[in-house]
Amino acid sequence: MAVAPIPQVRAVLNYAVSVIDRSKIFLGVPLYGYDWPLPYVQGETRADSLSPQRAVELALRYRAEIRYDEQAQSPYFYYTARSGQQHVVWFEDARSIEVKLRLVNEYGLQGVGYWNLMRAMPQNWTLLHALYEVEAML
Repeated sequence: MAVAPIPQVRAVLNYAVSVIDRSKIFLGVPLYGYDWPLPYVQGETRADSLSPQRAVELALRYRAEIRYDEQAQSPYFYYTARSGQQHVVWFEDARSIEVKLRLVNEYGLQGVGYWNLMRAMPQNWTLLHALYEVEAML
């Protein structure tokens, strides 16, 4: 499934704002995705973590169609590796990040924090600056 499906993010936020002052909450935003080999077997299948940029490069390499799950508000694609192993990749893109960033105003949160900044996603910074006044916290 998606890294951070919006219905689950909303469920966590709904609970969080019921027990914590909204001004103290930073929404965690993922800057990564997962490449899952198929078939998935709970407790056994392990995914490789990858940057959103690497996910797009992988889709291009395998000529995979990037789809968008409207319910999860997240992009994904399927591909078959050269070994014959099928995979599904769920990751974040500008659309999915925008939905998450807009939750800050909707819920009246303090802001966002990203994990993992070492993963490339250049369009994220353009989007973030377009929606908000960015302030570094040290």
